[in-house]
Amino acid sequence: MKKLLLIIPLLIILFFSFISLGENHIPASLFSSPELFSPSDWISENQIKIYSNKVTIELENPTWASFTNTNSMDPFLDETANAIEISPESPEEINPGDVISYRTRYGVIIHRVIEKGEDGKGVYFLVKGDNNSFKDPFKVRFDDIEGVLVAIIY
Repeated sequence: MKKLLLIIPLLIILFFSFISLGENHIPASLFSSPELFSPSDWISENQIKIYSNKVTIELENPTWASFTNTNSMDPFLDETANAIEISPESPEEINPGDVISYRTRYGVIIHRVIEKGEDGKGVYFLVKGDNNSFKDPFKVRFDDIEGVLVAIIY
């Protein structure tokens, strides 16, 4: 009887440790990836019009973005991708997960916001290339931001 009491919880754990997909059983741990920041929804569904011969996106003041081959944002985007950016109106619109372009003394960089904070100088953003091991070594201020990527065209 004691062995049965020990076996029942083990069977329950094993039962819930597998997800059944038809005749295939996959360990549930395969579906437990950590949540990562995703970009904000900058374009609503009613701004996108799909026709049989074209697609239109209704945006105010969009700009075109292209990329250089730095590999910092692989595999999300690379030099052959093109994108559409818009200028945010305030720092409150930008959140972790958004991909921004910003000016530095080295030129314009396009990286993902990984943290948003505030200090004595105001709101700042910490950014990192998706394929980089470390975050960028400085705080990005709202005045340095040129745009937020709202569409990537591969």
